[in-house]
Amino acid sequence: MSDSHQKKEHNRLLTLLGVGENTTGHSEKLISGLGALLGMLGVYWISSWYLGANGSTLIVASMGASAVLLFAVPHGALSQPWPLVGGHLLSAFIGVSCQQLLPDHPLAPALAVGLSVATMHYLRCINPPAGATALAAVIGGDAVHALGYAFLLTPVLLNLTALLTVAVLFNSLFYWRRYPAALARRPSHPTVSPMHRHSSMLTHEDLAAAMEQINSYVDVTSEELAELFDLALEHAAQAQQSPQQLVVGTYYSNGQLGTQWAVRQIIDGPDSMESERDRLVFKTVAGAGSYATGACTLREFREWARFPVEYTGERWVRVRAE
Repeated sequence: MSDSHQKKEHNRLLTLLGVGENTTGHSEKLISGLGALLGMLGVYWISSWYLGANGSTLIVASMGASAVLLFAVPHGALSQPWPLVGGHLLSAFIGVSCQQLLPDHPLAPALAVGLSVATMHYLRCINPPAGATALAAVIGGDAVHALGYAFLLTPVLLNLTALLTVAVLFNSLFYWRRYPAALARRPSHPTVSPMHRHSSMLTHEDLAAAMEQINSYVDVTSEELAELFDLALEHAAQAQQSPQQLVVGTYYSNGQLGTQWAVRQIIDGPDSMESERDRLVFKTVAGAGSYATGACTLREFREWARFPVEYTGERWVRVRAE
């Protein structure tokens, strides 16, 4: 099996498994880990202080998953206060109710999680770890069952209060992470020119409508999409366009979106790269037609290529003009 075929199969496997890009820097990753550590210490300390020696035994395991959301993706739609608090409390209520109506019935755990998911959908408070809270209320054993609906207050609400408090305080130390997301202050960016903004033919409302048409929950707000869109326009306005100088070994992108996007590398060509009628050989290394080779004139390649790119180890990025 050739190296190119192995790489193609490897990329296909990563796509199938959902191994996506992670564009965060090392500092952001370490900050997230430190925040989660402090968050769970806060949950443990407050639970022990309020409930005594047995407090640590009443830490709901799903709080660990919630800590991932609050400190790794503090601005995610699933991480905000209402999905966090509403999702856990509603799921806890449903779990306790299922256990009391169907004690020790094999259907109770599945029913508790299923009803919790549907209810969170309707009340706009989807929170994945809350499903574990519903499950804990059913299969948590006699100690949890004896609490009844008090399970919602201690430990669930107590744990949530501790975790939220640490999340607000810790993330407030970093202006780009302030929690809830509405409090975050983004660094200022140059204004995108009206020409580039209007030429896109897209508006904030268009993005919101597109999210609705997907008919599947997307963990990003329309405001975040609008900001990403503006930053992408800014990047496009500042970056090098339509490369005039072609270089053997360099990668170029056609700048398209979706299934039409592709990256090609020039693997052979004339020394001068000046005559439009000269031919070059390229290989498609990413996107549509991956790992296929071809040949075309310099003019045809320039018409196809929008800008040079380079691979950072996680994604293809545009090479800035010198």
